[in-house]
Amino acid sequence: MSRAYEEILEGATLPRSAPGERHEKILQRLHREMAVSVNGLAVTQLLPPRAQVQVSRLTLLCPDLALVTAASGKLVLAVEVVSRDDHHFDTVTKKEIYEQLRVPRLWMVDPRYDNVEVYHSFEFGLQLKGILAGKEILEEKLVPQFKMTIADLFGA
Repeated sequence: MSRAYEEILEGATLPRSAPGERHEKILQRLHREMAVSVNGLAVTQLLPPRAQVQVSRLTLLCPDLALVTAASGKLVLAVEVVSRDDHHFDTVTKKEIYEQLRVPRLWMVDPRYDNVEVYHSFEFGLQLKGILAGKEILEEKLVPQFKMTIADLFGA
């Protein structure tokens, strides 16, 4: 069973509710596949689910899934499984933070619609590269071994 947790935004503590069962199953599938894919990559480290990531002096986030560089701990892929109860925080607030930080990749996994929004960072912010659903394949050039169908991710 998942637990409630906290994130810190500009020094203010923000309590977060424990994610629901479907959220956790999706995250487990994604984390398992990513762990297999990054195994043996010396430059990339997969953090445990919702590990705290210090993104600025006063902001500490807990992405559902985080890939960081092994050398510096810099966030290179953040994945948020959107919670039905507080989707605004994941899809607006945290997305803006990731954009300001110029995180190279952001995935918004949305169980409400069984789709994944894939964003890439570019000079003016985050750019939506695609919305994947059904039998489409989620893959990432930063992790060449990673490939997963959206249907498998959502347990269809």
